[in-house]
Amino acid sequence: MSTALAIASVTAVLKDLLNNGLIDHDVGASVGEVIVSTLPPDRIDGLDAQKKSRLNLFMYQVTPNSGWRNTALPSRNSNGERVTNPPLALDLHYLLTAYGAEELHSEILLGYGMQLLHETPVLTRDAIRRSLTPPSPVGSGGDLPPALAALFTSDLAEQLEQIKISPSALNTEEISRMWSAFQAKYRPTAVYQASVVLIESRGSTRSALPVRARKVKVVPFKQPIIQTINSRATPADQIVSGQPILSGFQLVLVGFDLRGEETQVLIGGNLVPANQTEVTDTQIIASIPATTPAGVSGVQVIHQTLLGSPPVPHRGVESNVAAFVLQPRIDTIGVANVQSSGSLRSADINLTVKPAIGDTQRVVLFLNQFMPIASPPVDAVADAYSFVAPTRRLLSPPTSPPGPSENITIPIKGVKAGSYLVRIQVDGAESPLGLNAAGQYVSPLLTLV
Repeated sequence: MSTALAIASVTAVLKDLLNNGLIDHDVGASVGEVIVSTLPPDRIDGLDAQKKSRLNLFMYQVTPNSGWRNTALPSRNSNGERVTNPPLALDLHYLLTAYGAEELHSEILLGYGMQLLHETPVLTRDAIRRSLTPPSPVGSGGDLPPALAALFTSDLAEQLEQIKISPSALNTEEISRMWSAFQAKYRPTAVYQASVVLIESRGSTRSALPVRARKVKVVPFKQPIIQTINSRATPADQIVSGQPILSGFQLVLVGFDLRGEETQVLIGGNLVPANQTEVTDTQIIASIPATTPAGVSGVQVIHQTLLGSPPVPHRGVESNVAAFVLQPRIDTIGVANVQSSGSLRSADINLTVKPAIGDTQRVVLFLNQFMPIASPPVDAVADAYSFVAPTRRLLSPPTSPPGPSENITIPIKGVKAGSYLVRIQVDGAESPLGLNAAGQYVSPLLTLV
């Protein structure tokens, strides 16, 4: 690859090409002395007093090369370490302008210049070396200025792709705007493009060791899909659709292409051990991890592929994420610190629930007055109350949060004495109530006396 001197080197090689071509065609015999330059057009106007014919090559624009601009990307890995040196790929755009000291001189010079570039569509490596090699020094130094002598170190002749010269076209409006920007008088002009210049950094890169052997494994693509979620309380129970899902239950995932080479099930972000799953193509039964909190959780099936020697599981295809609600369950109810104010009671309700309640989960206690079915029916309105539990994290030092707990205390106030059905709501998921044979809610019960 070339260095940053490549741009100037291309211009120097083209100038040398034009200069040698005019000499070989003996153009000076018809137009007199000819100067080949690479100056901006506005500077040439100041040299009109010399009254000499001139062929000027001016690089007016540099653009990225679309074919090379994405090569060797990305150049850094996830740790920010450089792994490649992507080349800076550029196209150079030139104006070939003829200045004539007499009539028709500019047309003659422009014709010869265009012929030379037409006959040299590619800058060969030998031509580049000849143009950039400085002459042998005479005495104490060479004949070239230091800036031009340094172009030999650009390595332009060694870059991967050779420089191609091709004509371009500009319409009248573009030419007018361009020469107005130059603030110079218009002269007969041809437009060319030199492509492609590859400038690459010489910085050190991080490279991996060579691969000693390649192993290719081809497996059919299977996309697991979860369609519905059912559940069962224990392996001995029947699979039921739509029943409350509680801690300790098993999820039953129904879908297709669920079995993979290595099948994993994630519930609430927790991996279910392989010995707690039963997998077929259309159904997976998985135990709910004890650490899954109450509320809305997601379940996902992951297919792993065994690769390497010895085979090691690698994460592969993933299913859609299906949602379910894990409802809390009240195991025990206790009452403490009962205080009476007429017919109203205040107390601390101590509950043991599963799953354990997290530090920041929102817990609400619901009390609904229990009224047994009377015969004949009695037209009465049952009392109902709700109480929000204090946030557990606020009750502990900030540096040592309490962590999940199955025991929670909720203070109540202003409740009439009597029996109440008890429910809790954890992050929107409510605990279920028990039914009797008549279909009436009967448990769990709390009695305030």
